[in-house]
Amino acid sequence: MFDLNSIRICVLGLGYVGLPLAVEFGRKFDTVGFDIYRARVDELSAGEDSTLEVEPQELANADRLRFSAELQDVADCNVYIVTVPTPVDAHKQPDLSPLRRASQALGSVLKRNDIVIYESTVYPGATEEVCVPELEAASGLAFNRDFYVGYSPERINPGDKQHRLPSIVKVTSGSTPEVAGFVDSLYASIITAGTHRASSIKVAEASKVIENTQRDLNIALVNELAIIFGKLGIDTTEVLEAAGTKWNFLPFRPGLVGGHCIGVDPYYLTHKAQAAGYFPDVILAGRRINDGMGQYVAEEVVKLMIQRRVHVADARVLMLGLSFKENCPDIRNTKVIDMVRQLEGFGATVEIHDPWVSVEEAKEEYGLELLETLEPGRFDAVILAVAHNQFREMGAEQIRGLCRDAGRSVLFDVKAMLPLDQVDKRL
Repeated sequence: MFDLNSIRICVLGLGYVGLPLAVEFGRKFDTVGFDIYRARVDELSAGEDSTLEVEPQELANADRLRFSAELQDVADCNVYIVTVPTPVDAHKQPDLSPLRRASQALGSVLKRNDIVIYESTVYPGATEEVCVPELEAASGLAFNRDFYVGYSPERINPGDKQHRLPSIVKVTSGSTPEVAGFVDSLYASIITAGTHRASSIKVAEASKVIENTQRDLNIALVNELAIIFGKLGIDTTEVLEAAGTKWNFLPFRPGLVGGHCIGVDPYYLTHKAQAAGYFPDVILAGRRINDGMGQYVAEEVVKLMIQRRVHVADARVLMLGLSFKENCPDIRNTKVIDMVRQLEGFGATVEIHDPWVSVEEAKEEYGLELLETLEPGRFDAVILAVAHNQFREMGAEQIRGLCRDAGRSVLFDVKAMLPLDQVDKRL
């Protein structure tokens, strides 16, 4: 019933996760990349990717891939892969509306023996408890009799040119043993690093959500250490370098935890844990620490400005970087915005420069006007917020030159990009 030689794939959602997947499958199978945003479909059809995850030549090499924003263009597919976002709402609760809408849309074209594979990060049980009922309701078909589902969590790391989709082991699962075998074979056809077949969809869902929860907690630990060492007058980076001489010390560094994965996924697990009657103290404590780091950095900068007799309410502060991570244009859930709002709350004027970020997207998403060029001698404080290569190349002297008064200005290095003796403080 399930044959790789007769499949026609639809990848629904063409962001950082969906596009690389569609490109890889489009080299071997007839594939349609579907997205509800026509502008996204148009740019990809023209051979350009604004996320910078896929090079034009890679798009050109996927000769069996086409793009569409019309649902009827995917009606003849028999394998559907869903890669839509799974954010949280203002109350830190899972927002499954994109997943529900995608399932409803697919249900309207679903046929007998079709398979729907979900890659979006969710809590254990969400695929079968939330997505499957939407598919059944929209299609009129019965789960595991007329259609089937699989789950293979995404492991894309935006901006990472070393760890690419084919070189990352893929966890797979299916709603029946036969479907699980098919899903595993499907991904094994494009993943050179190999696959790991989980015993159930719930196990695969749980494996993904704890990957990012583990990282979140480790970063929360070093963030808390950075706060402690800051109060003790000790440089955190020096402490971590010293501790790192032990073979089994984990090399985590303090920083802002944003983006669409690490800063979001733990809330999916804690939501399900509380629904099961357990309050996850450790996970939520880690989230509180990491969510508060933007405010902490802003307050530290203000303290330094006051110590140097800089009038904060009249100060002009430059934020170098807006994206949630280095060398990447993604600004979803960036915690740099927390620093911006906190400093604005103190009365400072904050200006932002990020050569990776779209000026239009920053305006639309956060109402921010980005500086496209930097003028020397304009600022009272500079915050190195994101470790873009361009900022590393500038060096401390050029960055200090952006300030009005080098003797009174503040240079705070969130990412420890510069030597300790060249900054006023590092996180």
